[in-house]
Amino acid sequence: MKTRAGSRWTGIIYAALAAALFGASTPFAKVLLGATEPVLLAALLYLGSGVGLTIWLVINRWLRTSSNEANLSRSDLPWLAGAITAGGIVAPVLVLFGLSLTAASTASLLLNLEGVLTTLLAWFVFRENFDRRIALGMLFIAIGGVVLSWAGKPELGLPWGAILIVGACLMWAIDNNLTRKVSATDPMQIAALKGLIAGTVNFTIALMTGARFPAGSAIPAAGIVGFLGYGISLTFFVLALRYIGTARTGAYFSLAPFIGALISILFLGDALTASFIVAAFLMSVGVYLHLTEHHEHKHTHVSLEHDHKHMHDDHHQHVHAPDQTSTEPHSHPHRHEELTHVHDHFPDIHHQH
Repeated sequence: MKTRAGSRWTGIIYAALAAALFGASTPFAKVLLGATEPVLLAALLYLGSGVGLTIWLVINRWLRTSSNEANLSRSDLPWLAGAITAGGIVAPVLVLFGLSLTAASTASLLLNLEGVLTTLLAWFVFRENFDRRIALGMLFIAIGGVVLSWAGKPELGLPWGAILIVGACLMWAIDNNLTRKVSATDPMQIAALKGLIAGTVNFTIALMTGARFPAGSAIPAAGIVGFLGYGISLTFFVLALRYIGTARTGAYFSLAPFIGALISILFLGDALTASFIVAAFLMSVGVYLHLTEHHEHKHTHVSLEHDHKHMHDDHHQHVHAPDQTSTEPHSHPHRHEELTHVHDHFPDIHHQH
């Protein structure tokens, strides 16, 4: 039987893997920018994610390999549609126009707002629990991100550019919080749909703006980077949402730029800077505060019926129907009766108070 602490560490590992894969994709994407126009590259990265994951899902179904994950249901579609619209359609358009009106140094700083806005929405709109320690840890991580991306005095330029980039960050924050609503279902299905739709939208924008296709191996290389850095990363991100909630997942995912910078230093010849060292210290403090969090109080679970991958732990003490498998883990519709107890817990799919 998996403990609540075990579930928490599972979520932290998934969030760290998501950040590592996405962070690693950034320096490789920068290399590909030399041969591919930005809008088209974004399309290829998203499509690499969506097509790659779709092929994976089709092969698994053909081999009859079960993931034991719950499929998306009709009630999940509004949440998923909202997430894809905000993060896959509106945000890329806003950030592209914003970047065209904003200095690179300013844009880099403003893009740190995604993690902050994700956290603020989770806390104050979607009512995810937090305490002073978690808030302080998020603050250290956010400041570390600002230090890492600081390139001297930012050139503010036209205010509309900054407004558009902040708007894109808000759309991605909405995307992250709405995705939390469907995180109990198959994360690979979610990531595949997001990749296919976002890739198609970006590809359409690229064609409309006259983008030229690169020659040689740039297209398959972008597809591979997108599959790993966007598709698999997003799959891990959704799993992390399931176990530790939106704000904590967003905080760990905010480490992605640091991981990208570290890879650039180790493998691409970038210089080790003072800002990188300071950012490493600040982010380490923030991560330490999150890792050492302890949240325990008496709480009541209201009666609930849903479907997700689970094992028979303290929160899953139900009887199976004759046609339901008892092999764990498994997924099937099940009912939680009202329960009041005390234990160490985090804002997973069963603790959203």
